[in-house]
Amino acid sequence: MYRSGNPSLSDSTFHKSSYKDTSWWDNYDSNMMTMEGVSEKTGLLLLITTTTALATAFSMPEFAPLIYLGFFGSLVIALIVIFSGSTNPALICTYAALEGLVIGGLTWIYEVALDIPGIGIFAALLTFTVLFTMIAIYRAGLIRWDRNLAIAVYSCLSAIMLIYIISLLGWVTGLFDVPIIHDANPMGIAFSLFVIGIGALCLVADFDFIEKGVQRGAPKQLEWRAAFGLMVTLIWLYLEILRLLAKIIIYTRR
Repeated sequence: MYRSGNPSLSDSTFHKSSYKDTSWWDNYDSNMMTMEGVSEKTGLLLLITTTTALATAFSMPEFAPLIYLGFFGSLVIALIVIFSGSTNPALICTYAALEGLVIGGLTWIYEVALDIPGIGIFAALLTFTVLFTMIAIYRAGLIRWDRNLAIAVYSCLSAIMLIYIISLLGWVTGLFDVPIIHDANPMGIAFSLFVIGIGALCLVADFDFIEKGVQRGAPKQLEWRAAFGLMVTLIWLYLEILRLLAKIIIYTRR
């Protein structure tokens, strides 16, 4: 058992019994998943997301509805990939493109509507800084993903998701709001820092999980699934960093 904190990577993701109708394991020696292959596919997905994000940002505000298309479309595809165990490159690339619509639209709102120019580039740089820092820490063996750390991260992640769900219900019904998520004050900033910290630890969980998949001899086709899992975490991190920067800037302007 080596579960990742990422819902898109479960215990069965790299298990042969989950793909009984495939022949991936037939050519075991020549069809093995590698870390390099996962990195290449993750890079491609990042390129797709970045391209659609930039195209969307430069098309705003006329194409504002694209944010909703991207949000609901990417959510549907993510659920399909997660629950069907799909490794279809076209489906996963479509997910990346739809997430780009969300990122581009929201970044434009922060940069133009909220008058915070340059926040998108800074958030992207910080996101990649977190990614490469966690890779370095993981590779150096400075942090070990074990049962105790997993329990702590899962507990915090569950609490964060619960707060998100309650906030979404409040927004949809219009009955209440959860100020800690949105408010630009010390408590709101501390909450965002906490969420980003948990997100960074989820990256470590993903690295460890994928590495163990490679060690188990998972087939090369599952590199797409691994790349998809990493993208889920990275996009979440970017949006949280974007929110944190906005809170800090708005708070300092007062």
